[in-house]
Amino acid sequence: MSRRRSHTPDEEEIALFRQALEQAGVRRLENDRADPGKPRRDATALGERRHAALAASTHSLTSRTSDGRVEPVRPSARLDFAVPDLPYRTQKALKQGQIAWEAGLDLHGHTLDEARQELEGFLAEARGKRMRCVLVVHGKARASTGNLLTDYPVIKSHVNAWLREWPTVLAFCSAQELDGGTGAVYVLLRRRGEV
Repeated sequence: MSRRRSHTPDEEEIALFRQALEQAGVRRLENDRADPGKPRRDATALGERRHAALAASTHSLTSRTSDGRVEPVRPSARLDFAVPDLPYRTQKALKQGQIAWEAGLDLHGHTLDEARQELEGFLAEARGKRMRCVLVVHGKARASTGNLLTDYPVIKSHVNAWLREWPTVLAFCSAQELDGGTGAVYVLLRRRGEV
C-alpha cells in the first residue's frame, strides 16, 4: 500500500490555481453562511390571514349548501353517509353510538331557511371548537299538503342533502334510539389539519 505524501504548494502553483478558478468563473462567496431556505412565517401575518378567512367564511355560510330540490326520505328511513376513505371501524363505531357526541342541535320548529342557517352555523362553530362528533335532531315531521305521495319529512330530507355537501363532514348516520333514532343523526366532523 502506498502512502500519500503531503505536498505544500508553492506560490507559482497557487497563482496557477487561482487563475484557473478565475477563468472558470468561480467567485469567492460573499457570505460564508448556508441559505436556510424559505423564510419563517410571520406569526402576526398568519394570524391576520386566518382571521380574515374565518370572517369571510362566516359571511358566505349559506353558499355551502343547496337550497334546491332534494330527494325525499321516509320518516322511518335510516340515514347513512361516509366519505369513501373513512375506515370501516370508524363508520361502525359511529353507527353504534360509540363515538361520544360533544354538542347537539335541535331543528324542531324551524323553517327550512332557519334550519339551514342554524345547521351551517352549528357545524362551523363545532369545527372551530375542534369537536369530533355532534348530534343533529331533525325530527320526522312531514309536510302537511294532504297528499300521501308528496308528504315527507322536509327538514330530515334537506339535512340528509346538506350534510353530504358540507366539506368538513366525514360521515353521518341515524342515531341510536336513546339519542333520537331516525329523527336524529350523529355527524362525524373532520378536524382542522385532517386531509
